Amino acid sequence: MILYLDTSALVKKYWSEEGSMDVIDWWREAEEIATSSVAYAEALSAFYRKRRETDGLSKKAFGTLMLSFKKDWKSLIRVHVTDTLNQTIEDLIGVYPLRGFDLIHLASALLIWEKTPENFVFACYDERLAEAARENGLSVLPEHAPDP
Repeated sequence: MILYLDTSALVKKYWSEEGSMDVIDWWREAEEIATSSVAYAEALSAFYRKRRETDGLSKKAFGTLMLSFKKDWKSLIRVHVTDTLNQTIEDLIGVYPLRGFDLIHLASALLIWEKTPENFVFACYDERLAEAARENGLSVLPEHAPDP
């Protein structure tokens, strides 16, 4: 299986919260894991925000989290923003009320899916993005829309 993770799913592998065990299981089952190159900045922002908002995470634990993320990042298939991707984003934006980075993730996933549709799964924890992905024919995890 090729597993595409948007940032809401990717962060759950490193920060224990609802859905984390599912993401870890999907990660283990996947033959390849993909995301957009913009997920790097999004994930770092999320980690640092969560660290500021959480008293219980030590500097050492946070350092371990960051090392793990950076190590894994090197092995991911990363879709870069290109003119082709931007054209897909233009096609999607008039149809779906998504934020900019969510459009990038959906367009990135569709780009990979078009090449290998038979064994592709899109993982995200954003209800609007998940619905847009389903409407475009993607298999989405988790199967049920997350609670808002």
